[in-house]
Amino acid sequence: MMVGASNAQLSATYYAKTCPNVSSIVRSVLRQAEQNDIWIFPKLVRLHFHDCFVHGCDASLLLNGTDSEKTATPNLSTDGYAVIDDIKTALEKACPRVVSCADILALAAQISVSLGGGPTWKVPLGRRDSRTAYREGTGTIPTGHESLAVIATLFKSMGLDSTDLVALSGVHTFGRARCAAFMDRLYNFNNVSGKIDPTLNGTYAKTLGQLCPKGGDVTSLIDLDEQTWLTFDNKYLLDLQNRRGLLQTDQELFSTKGAETVAIVNRFASSQSQFFNSFAKAMIKMGNINPLTGTNGEIRLDCRKIN
Repeated sequence: MMVGASNAQLSATYYAKTCPNVSSIVRSVLRQAEQNDIWIFPKLVRLHFHDCFVHGCDASLLLNGTDSEKTATPNLSTDGYAVIDDIKTALEKACPRVVSCADILALAAQISVSLGGGPTWKVPLGRRDSRTAYREGTGTIPTGHESLAVIATLFKSMGLDSTDLVALSGVHTFGRARCAAFMDRLYNFNNVSGKIDPTLNGTYAKTLGQLCPKGGDVTSLIDLDEQTWLTFDNKYLLDLQNRRGLLQTDQELFSTKGAETVAIVNRFASSQSQFFNSFAKAMIKMGNINPLTGTNGEIRLDCRKIN
């Protein structure tokens, strides 16, 4: 799973001759998609993340079928697949059989962050699409309930360090999470009935309790960042400093005594430009996990099925 030498074959100018307008085509589809769904940008960034963390960035997540990754528990709340199809349709018209679904995911993530107010970066391209899904590999997708030690080890196994971990967690500056992702922090923390997560701000815990009552709908969606839930900024890192991080894995970045992540949260909270810079670098590193290049894999015609 480690980032291999094959990444040398990825290049920001990969489609310069074969599909020169690839970025502007993706951007125009995304602008249109936002008219129908204000949450589409965080949804698409999440698809790229969930794809890369299972067997690398190979669009295996997008495949339908009985052994599909989509229907595995960590992916049941993912969304945005129809927009990926729309991008693919537009690209097939402009440059048939050229742009992979894996590259569409990487480009859609970058452009979503940028349109949401976040940084822009040049996406290395040239990934090819897998011919199989890896449902059994979906256990490597973080659930939001892991300890810092577990999540840091998982990220390290993907070639991502503590700075990358904090930067990528900062993506929760926009988007929403299901009540199920954090209700244990309100009602039975560490499996102790009635226990509230001590790192959770008391006032915030009360607010969350009203939004996600015990025995209520666990699929209800709650804004990850209370202040600017549709804008990509550094506010979620400030939330962590105020013990108002929605997900346990995020709050632990700041609330774990002696952890090297504490200083990184503080740095990003005080400097949005440092956060943006590190986020862009971390996204490039994540996008380089185990890509299929050369003659490996294929260029799917339909992102939902192999050719």
